[in-house]
Formats: sequence, C-alpha cells, structure tokens
Amino acid sequence: MLKGIWKAYIETPLIKKVSIALILGAAAGFIFGENTSVLSPLGDLLMNLLQFIIVPLIFFTLLVGVNQTTAENLGRMGGKVFIYYLFTSAVAIVVGISVASLFNPGQGTTLTGTENVEVPENPGVVEVLLSIVPDNIIAGFAEMNLLGIIFTSLVFGIALSVMRASKDLSKMGDRLYNVFEALNELTLIVMKAILQYVPVGVFAILADIIGSQGADTLLSLGNFIGVLYIAILVHLALYMLLMYVTKIKPSVFFREARTPVITAFVTQSSTGVLPLTLNAAKNLGLKKSLYGFSLPLGATMNMDGAAIRIAVSTVFAANVIGEPLSLIAILQVVLIGTLVSVGTAGVPGAGIVMIATVFAQLGLPMEAVALLAAVDVLIGMGATALNVTGDLVGTSVINKTEKNKEAA
Repeated sequence: MLKGIWKAYIETPLIKKVSIALILGAAAGFIFGENTSVLSPLGDLLMNLLQFIIVPLIFFTLLVGVNQTTAENLGRMGGKVFIYYLFTSAVAIVVGISVASLFNPGQGTTLTGTENVEVPENPGVVEVLLSIVPDNIIAGFAEMNLLGIIFTSLVFGIALSVMRASKDLSKMGDRLYNVFEALNELTLIVMKAILQYVPVGVFAILADIIGSQGADTLLSLGNFIGVLYIAILVHLALYMLLMYVTKIKPSVFFREARTPVITAFVTQSSTGVLPLTLNAAKNLGLKKSLYGFSLPLGATMNMDGAAIRIAVSTVFAANVIGEPLSLIAILQVVLIGTLVSVGTAGVPGAGIVMIATVFAQLGLPMEAVALLAAVDVLIGMGATALNVTGDLVGTSVINKTEKNKEAA
C-alpha cells in the first residue's frame, strides 16, 4: 500500500502537489496559529536542499552552456540581459510610484516615535562590483557568492572553449568537456530528487508564516499591502504585454514558470529557488548558454518586485509625514531606486536595506522603515515572486530574439 501511495505521489505533476501544499499550509496556519512553528524544520530542510544544489547547478550549467555557443553570441546575449534588467527595474519603480500616488497609502498613519529597526549595512556599489571577482575561488563558492560563481564559470568555460578549438589541446578539451557534461547531467538527476520534497517544504513554510503573522499584522498595514500587490499585478500585466509582442504564449510560459514563482512566493528567496527557475527554463526549451548566466545573474541583480516595494514604501513614508513627493524627488526615487535594487541584492535583509538607503537619500524618517518591517514577510512574498517571474520573462524574451536572429 505504501509503495502504491509513493508511486502515485511521484507520478502526480509537481505543480499539482505544490498547489495542494499551499492550500493545506494556509489552512494549517489559520487553524493552529503559532503552534505551526513545530513545522519550521521541514521548511528549513527545503531551503537547505535547494541551496545545497545551487553551486554545482550554476557552475556546470553555465560552463557547459558557454561551450554550446560562440563568444560573439555570448557577448550579445549578455548585453541584452543587462539592458533588460536595468530597464525593467526602472519601469517597476515608475509603476510603483504611479499606483501608490493613485491610492496614497499611509495617509492618516502617524509615527509614535518609539519605532526602531536595525538596518543591515549597505555594502555599496563598489564592494558589490569587486565581489564579482573572488579573491579565493573556494571561499567564493563556500559563501555562495553568485556573482563570483558566474564569473568563475564564465572564465573556465571560455578557457575550455579555447582548449577545444586548439589544434594541440582539442582532444584533451573534448574529454574534459564530456566530463563536465556528465557532471551537469548528474546534478540534474539530484535536482529531480530534490523537487519531490518541494511540496512538503512549501506546506511547512506557509503554515509557519501564516501561523506566526496572524490577521492582526495584515490588518495593521492592510492599505499599504493592498497597494503594493496592485502594483505587482500591473507590472505582471506589462510582462504579459511583452510576451504578447514577442509572440510568447503566456499559457505555455506560466505552465512551467508557476512552480518556481509559487515557491519563491512562499520562501521569499530568489536565490533559494534558483534550481527550480533553471529547471523551468530547461523545460521551456530555452538556450542553456543563455539561461545558465541570465537566471543566476537575475537572482542577484534583477529585482523588479523589490523596486516596486521601494517605490510604494517611499510614497507611504512621504504620506505619513504629510509631505507628498515632488517631481524632483520622484526622479530621485527612479534613479536611486533602480541602482539600489540592482546593487544591494543578496544582502541579508536586502529589502530593508534598499528602503532605508532611499529614505536616507530623500530625508524620509527611518521610523517608517520600522513600521514597514512589521509586514516585511507579507510584502516580501509578492516582491520575490515578481522577481523570479521577471527573470524568466526576460530570459524567454531574449531567447526569442536570438531565435529570430538565427531564423533571419
């Protein structure tokens, strides 16, 4: 009987299992409240498993992918990825400000003066850029420095490509490539096994979140949360429009994207769900040479959800102190918010860091940051889901342009 149940579980589509886990997790959270904290180790195990597979998955996928294209194609795709990420982050800021200005969250809210929050240190743009080149490869991998791992993978991938093109080293290079390709397939087999645990982890994490947050937290800043999710839906509509223009079928896209997006919503970690995002790109038939670096890069740099969060938070704080944003201030938010959303990703408490950095530049009260920290989990869920969606949409659109170029 147990064997039959296990077989039925394995054969059930992953998205169906995750959807059931969402419903059961939400129900358990509302019914048992804070008692659901006993489930937190199951959620921690999911995050550990996903982080366990991230490094080999990125390294082998990107290294093999580099050897499936030319340096010219890689450079062209890389340029498109950077432009897309910067552009959509700026658009997300504009969307957030526009929607927030329409609904004006924070009006009538007052600061008591007792709010306090410890904001993690912002490493700054220079430090982030320097981290791209790790001073120690082993340490870079151990610390899960995604930018450093991407750089290392590209360097060794290009070097391997040079070996394979060399008259003297071609045979050795081909043998080495075959080894890396086999290791890549081995990593994918391990990942498939991890995917079977995802529904259990999702159930545990969502039950714990709902059980610990409760309805009081939701109601205390419900206006702010509602406006933020409206802005997220507007930006999602822009993604749909972009897919329509580039002739990508949204139904096909979301059939594969929904598992990493839902898991990102629950776990609040773009980096953590990277194995699921890479798997979705593979199932969508995207180029490995493209998604091998665009998705890990997006997990650290492309933060459309975080950009919207910055914009709505800024309008909220301005309304709390009764000083609506001027045109100059709005332009500052667009510029600073775009750079901050790209530069501070991957920092512990990144959402709070981004908001605090923008507030400091505009002279807005830090007490408002503490107020927003109370619903950090609830707004982080939607923002992270949008981050992952944006990474996959961008990769799919760029993949489409590459196919059109090849056809031409």
